[in-house]
Amino acid sequence: MEKILFHGSQEIIEKPEFGKGARTNDYGRGFYCTENEELAKEWACAKNANGYVNRYTLEMSDLKILNLNSEDYHILNWLAILTENRTYWQSGSIAEEAKNYIRQNFLLDISSCDVIIGYRADDSYFSFAQDFVAGTISLRKLSEAMHLGKLGEQIVLKSKKAFERIRFEGYTEAAAEEYYVKKAARDLEARKQYRTFKKGADSANDIFMLDILREGIKNGDPRLR
Repeated sequence: MEKILFHGSQEIIEKPEFGKGARTNDYGRGFYCTENEELAKEWACAKNANGYVNRYTLEMSDLKILNLNSEDYHILNWLAILTENRTYWQSGSIAEEAKNYIRQNFLLDISSCDVIIGYRADDSYFSFAQDFVAGTISLRKLSEAMHLGKLGEQIVLKSKKAFERIRFEGYTEAAAEEYYVKKAARDLEARKQYRTFKKGADSANDIFMLDILREGIKNGDPRLR
């Protein structure tokens, strides 16, 4: 099974290299792509400069894929990976204890994965995750917030095997005057929706970070679904 993938960049990348990329990206080092060409154009212009959208074909059929958005996992598995890699988190409140608990109890072993599929934690989305860790929004609200702004999924190549399966197909240019503006507008709209959404009433059945800590909730608990 082949997938068409796009990678937004300041450069034309004909041969993605295994082992490159920042360790502090959402899922650590890897090659971050999307199936949405328009989103890739926004990412290409993230620094308010013109960029390129590289187009690839990835043969997926014999790769080990971790899809964090499948029914086998829940948002705390995604969040645990984020706490392992992202370096900046709020301090104070219950944030530090919560971050450690999430990592200890919900972190998946991704060392054998060839490809990871999951949310992309742009600045606005990362701030939503931090609000949950700090105890100010419920797990339900965090799950729903990740769909604000329609940011979509990212597909990340992690292994040498995955890098051997990707093939460059060409590129298109992305103009910052159009796509930096679109990216900023998307982020602004997500934050605007979130502020309204955050004020909404909570249910008595909603789970907050403090509940998870006090009750020792772990993987497999049906309340996390």
